[in-house]
Amino acid sequence: MPSYRVALSVGTLRPGVPPDQLLPRAADSAAELTTVEARDVMVLRGEPQLVVRYTSPDDDVAVAIGAVVEATVGDLADVRSGRVLRRDGGAWTLVAVV
Repeated sequence: MPSYRVALSVGTLRPGVPPDQLLPRAADSAAELTTVEARDVMVLRGEPQLVVRYTSPDDDVAVAIGAVVEATVGDLADVRSGRVLRRDGGAWTLVAVV
């Protein structure tokens, strides 16, 4: 099954939300729908980015899963941008903006 990842650039946290809740909640929301392969926090151009890697049978399902993760994180923090990418050999290909 192909591997996908949703990458979300996040900003300000909602009041009362501790920063260490974001990544586990994002990964848990994906895990309710599919197998989560990895999760990580990166800094891209000075902005924190949550990355959840997961499996999906096709692009449409992967985008739907990415949208669920984005909505979950959006309840906890300001999501500035989000992308769903598919692993193609040694590269990540943009599938959709969520």
